[in-house]
Amino acid sequence: MSINLVKGQKIDLTKGNSGLQKVIFGLGWDINRYDGNAAFDLDVSAFLTDSTGKVTEEADFVFYSQPQHPSGAIIYSGDNQTGAGSGDDETMVVELNKIPSNIEKISFAATIYDAENRLQNFGMVDNSYIRAYDADTNEELFKYELNEEFSLETGIVAGELYRKNGEWKFNAVGAGYNGGLAAIARNFGLNI
Repeated sequence: MSINLVKGQKIDLTKGNSGLQKVIFGLGWDINRYDGNAAFDLDVSAFLTDSTGKVTEEADFVFYSQPQHPSGAIIYSGDNQTGAGSGDDETMVVELNKIPSNIEKISFAATIYDAENRLQNFGMVDNSYIRAYDADTNEELFKYELNEEFSLETGIVAGELYRKNGEWKFNAVGAGYNGGLAAIARNFGLNI
């Protein structure tokens, strides 16, 4: 049974799902309501961090130009540049048993490609969400609708998968950032 999360809410993913090994995190959004000439291109990325909250190397950043973590723990589905259609627009497949032992948290972010030049922000995006489901059973585990007012932000850390006492949990973060992907990357110790 799926749970609808609210900002700040945490959920235990593995404690009640002992056989859970492969989780798909999906991001969806609707075509913008903005009347400009440029389409919206949202991109999903993941930052694998250690106990300091920072990535230990560039390989711990999974995104459209680096679609797979060296461990095989995360694989990015590819770049959907329009958001057209129903359902998830971009996904990340996470194999829990392949996540390196030094990784304590995986933060999932969504950013608007070239937002500053296109004069776009998340206040112009409709129905964005992050959800997770079991890859083996297709059972949805949770959905978090990003319906906060992000009127200036061009990037959002939607949520984080984190390890606690040997179990995997998820925290609905919903933190907005100005400066898009570069600002979020700096937060996790990368300079892009």
